[in-house]
Amino acid sequence: MPNWANGAVIYYAFTLDWERKTMRSIPLLDLRAQYETIKADVDIAIQRSIDKTAFIGGEEHEGFEKEFAGYLGCRACAGVANGTDALVLALRALGVGPGDIVLTTPFTFIATVEAITLNGAVPVFADIDIGSFNVSPECVRLAIESMRPEDRKRLKVILPVHLYGLPGAVHELCAIAEEFGAKVLEDCAQAHGAAVAGKRVGNFGIAGTFSFYPAKNLGAYGDAGAIVSNDHPFIDHVKSLRNHGRTDRYAHAIEGVNSRLDGIQAAVLRVKLRRLDSWNAARRRFAALYNELLAPCARIAVPQVSEGAVVHLYTIRHPERDRLREHLGKQGIAAAVHYPAPLHLQPAYARLGLGEGTYPESERASREVLSLPIYPEMGEEAVRHVASKILEFERV
Repeated sequence: MPNWANGAVIYYAFTLDWERKTMRSIPLLDLRAQYETIKADVDIAIQRSIDKTAFIGGEEHEGFEKEFAGYLGCRACAGVANGTDALVLALRALGVGPGDIVLTTPFTFIATVEAITLNGAVPVFADIDIGSFNVSPECVRLAIESMRPEDRKRLKVILPVHLYGLPGAVHELCAIAEEFGAKVLEDCAQAHGAAVAGKRVGNFGIAGTFSFYPAKNLGAYGDAGAIVSNDHPFIDHVKSLRNHGRTDRYAHAIEGVNSRLDGIQAAVLRVKLRRLDSWNAARRRFAALYNELLAPCARIAVPQVSEGAVVHLYTIRHPERDRLREHLGKQGIAAAVHYPAPLHLQPAYARLGLGEGTYPESERASREVLSLPIYPEMGEEAVRHVASKILEFERV
């Protein structure tokens, strides 16, 4: 019997009693539970927007942009229709176009790289640090130094992703970008409120992009996104791009797109923004409890949760990830894989000619990662229950 088994007995006894009392499954995320805690305020905010018929632009939209910028400590914010548009428009505002190179991670959601190719640019990857899941500064430097001199001149942007709500090595990446004449654009889609040395992400590069997809730590009730920056002319350019390049109702200085943040979504986000810090604190507490309870499991690598992390996803690594996920599913516990294949191995990017073994740490992560339930309304009992079922799996 493993030497941690005796110490786990109390978890099993607790869990059996808890199961008898609750007899319920545990979802990966429970947006209904969240809504119940803010229902009165959300309903009032939505009704206020409807009463004012401010569906595009208006007070709620402008109010959210100001409040979100203030929350992050940024000078300006532009709300857009979704997180993918935020990336596309930010890159376009930086002048990224056909033939330019944008360096990013292969271990992320496809939107990060779609935004590059939708601007006609070329994605170049650098491998991740397996401990943080974020792009490795050492690998970024190696990727740049391995480029031909003419390609190095085409490097416009380094695009790190603060994956799972764990902030990346932004200071190092910004130093590398400056050395090689590139800009840093932060993909903060999973890191609302995350910080490095007390400074919130989105403040380190030229700009930061956010998604407010409903499942995010700060989620709308539909699609929504934003771009933040400390550069006012940059945000002014984004605001023109998002609204058909308008300077007046029927005056267009440039060609743009239709990517505006809905007034109702902005109203919902204003309500939720006031609670974001407390929700993130709850996520950190539950992540710390998970880490404590799972510490005896030698085969499990728990996430490195820094003080500034916001734990959008609590993602462990396990050599038998698929079997563990199946085991949890049989216990009524939802678990998910973010992400089962790195982007360089996706059929969509087969044209890049990057085969298996090119980015070994990203490939290893894709084989081993498993996201466990975590959300502010979850409660310690549920965390202990999930951990006990993992301990049970390890004991068999």
